[in-house]
Amino acid sequence: MSFRELLAYKKSFDLAMEIFILSKSFPIEEKYSLTDQIRRSSRSVCANIGEAYRKRKYQKHFISKLSDSDAENTETQVWLDFCLSFKYINKEQYNQLILKSDEVGKLLNFMMTNSEKFI
Repeated sequence: MSFRELLAYKKSFDLAMEIFILSKSFPIEEKYSLTDQIRRSSRSVCANIGEAYRKRKYQKHFISKLSDSDAENTETQVWLDFCLSFKYINKEQYNQLILKSDEVGKLLNFMMTNSEKFI
């Protein structure tokens, strides 16, 4: 099995792509602060899942990388809070993205709690 088949990876990748497309409309002055940061953190979620999967022979390393992924997912939510506050996204978009991010977080938590199923 490939890490690309993991539901957490698929959903986090889709979320990162959605954020990338949405962030294209952010003001140019946000390029190096908000836009860059939210793109990096959302992409890092799936990147860390891929790294975790490659380290699955070592349970503690596997869990540690998944924890990093979960932290990046939380960082993405913080940036979404800013996007909403600055009115770069509307409440409906915000709620949809947070819901998807929460789902990724639950999947990551399941993987960490049940790591023996993945190693």
